[in-house]
Amino acid sequence: MSESSWMMGGGRITIELDEGRGQKVGSRIRLAGRVFGIDLAVEEVVTQHRPPYSKAWETVGSPRLLVIGAYRMCFELLPRGGHSELRVFIEYELPQGAYVRWLGRLFGGIYAKWCTGRMAEDAVKYFVPPPVPAHHTNT
Repeated sequence: MSESSWMMGGGRITIELDEGRGQKVGSRIRLAGRVFGIDLAVEEVVTQHRPPYSKAWETVGSPRLLVIGAYRMCFELLPRGGHSELRVFIEYELPQGAYVRWLGRLFGGIYAKWCTGRMAEDAVKYFVPPPVPAHHTNT
């Protein structure tokens, strides 16, 4: 989310980490920025962290978001024989206020799917090694 994208309305979000850097239970993460010209902010706390198998975090306070309200996100890596299964999910409430609540009903599911998709893509980049280039020999 720190990179501009169409789902962010061309905006960017800055991420501030505490001394735990979002990598231990109780660590806090603050996200703030402008999306579609609207100031947004949310603070999260890590509620579970078992590297590299799982991590969960949720909002604290009153998030200022556009299409979702308070949320809880999690990823889990589950060993499955010779491979691993990745499970990513988000549980969210609709935003507070009549104006943004209807936006949440229209776009909350689309945004949640985009967020979990981005998390899955990032996990693959982190956990799956790049392919080893084939060596060519001249004979």
